[in-house]
Amino acid sequence: MNLKNKKVLIVGLATTGIPLVKVLKKLGAKVMITDTKSRKELQETTEKLKLTGEELLLGQQLRNLKEAGDPELVILSPGVPTEIPLVLDAKLNGIEVIGEIELAYRLMKGQLVAITGTNGKTTTTALTGEIIKKENPKTHIVGNIGFPMISKVLNSTEEDCFIAEVSSFQLESVKNFRPDIAAILNLTPDHLNRHKTMENYTRCKMNIFSNQRFNDTAIINYDDSFLRDATLHLGARKFYFSRLTPLEEGVFIKSEKITVKTHNKEIAVVDKKDLKILGEHNVENALAATAIAWSLGISIENIRAGLKSFKGVEHRMEVCGEVHGITFINDSKGTNPDASIKAVEAVNDPIILLAGGMDKGSDFEALIDHFPGRVKYLVVYGETAPVIEKTAKEKGFRNTKAVKNLEQAAKFAFDQGVTGDVILLSPACASWDMYSSYEKRGEHFKEIFKKLGRVSDD
Repeated sequence: MNLKNKKVLIVGLATTGIPLVKVLKKLGAKVMITDTKSRKELQETTEKLKLTGEELLLGQQLRNLKEAGDPELVILSPGVPTEIPLVLDAKLNGIEVIGEIELAYRLMKGQLVAITGTNGKTTTTALTGEIIKKENPKTHIVGNIGFPMISKVLNSTEEDCFIAEVSSFQLESVKNFRPDIAAILNLTPDHLNRHKTMENYTRCKMNIFSNQRFNDTAIINYDDSFLRDATLHLGARKFYFSRLTPLEEGVFIKSEKITVKTHNKEIAVVDKKDLKILGEHNVENALAATAIAWSLGISIENIRAGLKSFKGVEHRMEVCGEVHGITFINDSKGTNPDASIKAVEAVNDPIILLAGGMDKGSDFEALIDHFPGRVKYLVVYGETAPVIEKTAKEKGFRNTKAVKNLEQAAKFAFDQGVTGDVILLSPACASWDMYSSYEKRGEHFKEIFKKLGRVSDD
């Protein structure tokens, strides 16, 4: 892809912005950047990139290409909606609009594994990457999980393997993006404040398969009937995983063991009890990672070793420790009700649940339905606190408390708790009403845990 002297407009200087600017400049592109944040808010980033004033159009929402300097290519940050006036004007005038993962795909060499789904993406991506690294040291874990894909592609060779966690926001703007192996783990309502309908959300997710051919592989959760039906007519080879159903071909549970079966062999890989990650939802993640690794030709020995050694990812059912016999678990990555349901199901002890955050248009009824016998107290905070508390009371759950912020929630929960209880942060909401990311929210929770521990020791 020749970008030399091409005028490229980056819309939104988010996490992907720094490596994206660096790559574009290395390729000789003339870079312009627009962001609704002010020059002062972005000062640290712009100084790091040594950007000059004429390259920056900050603190405003551009309406058309002319205001943007008539770019020849527009690259969107994942957080930027595709229906803003600038993007619509670009499309109307035949100017290509793509996202960072599309550009990265066009520049990369080697194999690409892409993983999406409503829940489990981060854990499955990290686990898959760790397994494949055991055989191929030139494996890169990229995407939503931490390192933007664009940051790793310029020096890639045919020996490289990219394991990418991709979101519906990223998949919304793909065109040529074609993974050798693509996986959808599950589909439940999420991000409806952005996508408006489940149909739109599903269409974005299904873009992960849109360019695959017969020699590519689609990894699909057989237990998700909606997803199974939605992928009936894919052009790629389908390879299923299932926690509930023995399969003629695929990866499933047999006699409590993760098992791989193809037309001519059946192999028991590892016992469920040997996994270090908690919950049945993590069994599903392990099944998906096994299916991906097997499809890539990774040896059973290395798949087994990776499954046994993997300890999980930060902010996803992360056990912080105990204070006075009360266990604190950080599940800040639980950003929708379905993720929080899985977190609640994974805990065997009485739970005091901390939930709340930015409203994504979610329905919390199913989460409350999982409280009996599991959740003894619900503490809510943030933008969605009134909605969650109202839903709980309408469903007959009265042990609730609304507070202003996460620190108050954790302190109240600790005062209510007794030895053997679990204080579980699984917000069921995005973090953006109070935090810049779920990581920042999880880090704050861990700081609160440490502080409570110190105070209790005094």
